[in-house]
Amino acid sequence: AALRAAGASGLAALGLCRIDGDEVVPLALLRPQDVVDAADADGSGTLTGPDEWWIASDLDEAALGGALPTGHVLGVGGASLTLAGLQLPTPTLRVLDVGTGCGIQALRARRDATYVVATDVSARALAFTQLNALLNGVDGIETRLGSLFEPVRGEVFDRVVSNPPFVITPRVAGVPEYEYRDAGFAGDDLVAAFVSGVGAVLAPGGTAQLLGNWEYRAGADGLHRVREWVAASEVPLEAWVIEREQLDPLAYAELWVRDGGTAPGTRGTPGTPGYADLVGAWLADFAARGVTGIGFGYLLLRRPASGAPRLARYERVTQPLGDGLGAHLGQALAAFDALAALDDDALAATRPVVAGDVTEARHHLPGAEAPSVIELRQGGGLARTLEVDPALAALVGASDGELTAGQLIDAIADLLEVDAAALRADLLPRVRELVFTGFLRLA
Repeated sequence: AALRAAGASGLAALGLCRIDGDEVVPLALLRPQDVVDAADADGSGTLTGPDEWWIASDLDEAALGGALPTGHVLGVGGASLTLAGLQLPTPTLRVLDVGTGCGIQALRARRDATYVVATDVSARALAFTQLNALLNGVDGIETRLGSLFEPVRGEVFDRVVSNPPFVITPRVAGVPEYEYRDAGFAGDDLVAAFVSGVGAVLAPGGTAQLLGNWEYRAGADGLHRVREWVAASEVPLEAWVIEREQLDPLAYAELWVRDGGTAPGTRGTPGTPGYADLVGAWLADFAARGVTGIGFGYLLLRRPASGAPRLARYERVTQPLGDGLGAHLGQALAAFDALAALDDDALAATRPVVAGDVTEARHHLPGAEAPSVIELRQGGGLARTLEVDPALAALVGASDGELTAGQLIDAIADLLEVDAAALRADLLPRVRELVFTGFLRLA
């Protein structure tokens, strides 16, 4: 009665249920997903949502009551929502979604793109993507079977997004290789292959955004490894990489063993390893490469529209963040491009305006007249807190668009009784940083 068109037999033919006598047994989940787009990149605050989608995926471990099958198609999780919120919310033409899974990134990308190609190594994942597009009345999404960039060889895209199967998994017998999180690469080679190869499918000026893991080996900085991957690209790329957290090998192993549905205390059986067996396999794999930690974060890569790469930013941002960072990232890229066209004299001639979400905190020692610490705090974006000196605090505090940066610096130099030229040389680079990070904008 509920399935008037397809009937139960039609649902079974689609692989979404099985008929067991008089019962129809579900083989998939269908869940609502709220959709609220980020504010548009010009800062007006206009939203194109809210909206609601229905997203189908395979049964999770709670429904199955045990470990997941290796061909499991994941639904919308925390990482999916993170990447969806990171996507640049500006109009574009062609978008590639690599490793689409249930299709959540493709659906999100289609809100801003004319056409989306969604790829995956799993035919079942592509079927879920097609189903979810139909369920939500979204056209313009083409699905293709294959790994990484093989299905689109020879094509270029204005934007690439990917929540790839980046989980570092031991390549030993008995450890399940889940398609949704494991692409069969050793260590962090999958993310390395993506970073070094994505430039070939990016149009000039095009951007790629993905989530990823990277290893810290023998104490060497994991972000330095990512820098080496970017340098290995045959097509020169700009990079903005943000590490959000770092786990030790044991915590990482326990996280992903549990994620596969194997609970702590689960004993092994012939042919099926238990919890301790799986954790031990992960630790042995890490030890073989000298891995001391694993970083997780966001990667934004861009193929320069012309000339050599200029943006190369690798940083750690560990504070809690809000939703919908895509607009902030878009504003930062636009600010970076605008600043690149300004020498110091031109920057000094601009009229800075402090962002509306910026507050100032001053910390005084008991009885002291002058503050010992001055902090600028950002309410939105990456929620940064910056310690500044009195000169920069004065410049930000007076940035209301009335005076140029040069006039403000001259006035502050006179007030502090310091050399104006020296103060300008000190403050202008920091003004550039404040504009890029969103504390200031240029009028």
